[in-house]
Amino acid sequence: QAQLVESGGGLVQPGGSLRLSCAASGITFNIYNMGWYRQAPGKQRDLVATIASGGSTDYADSVKGRFTISRDDAKNTVYLQMNSLKPEDTAVYYCNANKWALTYWGQGTQVTVSS
Repeated sequence: QAQLVESGGGLVQPGGSLRLSCAASGITFNIYNMGWYRQAPGKQRDLVATIASGGSTDYADSVKGRFTISRDDAKNTVYLQMNSLKPEDTAVYYCNANKWALTYWGQGTQVTVSS
């Protein structure tokens, strides 16, 4: 069955960087559109960034210029490089894979930006 496993979260100071990874299994990774979402306490889950199977990317306005999404189809992995982190980036970050009517979620990884 499909499985998405996120890693790379943690505690970082404002202005710092983190790199999230999401390893996929059980799906034909290279045909799936991949995305990162985040959910802060008491808030809805919001889109952070997406990367299509063909490689085109899209970002939430709040992270443009600071975050970069990429994928390695040979490794069945999608990444989120996060630079210049702010306290408001604190959230659980979730990986998503979708194609046609199919969608899968990872279990999430906590990112905390605090001094």
